[in-house]
Amino acid sequence: MAYSKPASASQLFYYGIMGNTMTQTAAALSTDAKTAIADALNQSVAETAVTTMLAQNFHWNVKGMAFGPLHDLFQKIYEDHFLGQDDLAERVRALDVHAEGTLAGMLKRSKVAEHDGHATDQEMIRIMMEAQETLASTLAGCGALAADHGDTLTEDLCIARGQTHEKFAWFLRSHLAG
Repeated sequence: MAYSKPASASQLFYYGIMGNTMTQTAAALSTDAKTAIADALNQSVAETAVTTMLAQNFHWNVKGMAFGPLHDLFQKIYEDHFLGQDDLAERVRALDVHAEGTLAGMLKRSKVAEHDGHATDQEMIRIMMEAQETLASTLAGCGALAADHGDTLTEDLCIARGQTHEKFAWFLRSHLAG
């Protein structure tokens, strides 16, 4: 079948062409693009891993009148994040780059800090909300970088993960507004 110029936006996506940028699979990206995108993804993995442990720590140590709902919410967060960090790290590997796998490396890289769990329920909520906002911002930046390189699959993953973190931030912010 001969290629003919697409007549509609849906055909543009079918043929993998958006404007003047060709969308690319991981194998088709340049080495420089893979390295840059994987570095941003590893940043996202690090922050997700640190936030996963933060949520589990708060799940174990939360006290107060809102114990039940917060205990459950922190569990939902760490369970989601555990799966999310795996998806992000597997995308790094799909780019044929090494995924950061050490806790020390993740802590060094992360903009989200560890916490010892000695905090009020309100402080835990605020800290977790800020971590979610940081993750959403990091993932938005990673998605934009991926889009600049025509890597729509990484961009899509980052958008989906970023939306999840913004939703968790909203849930937590709503606890503080009451």
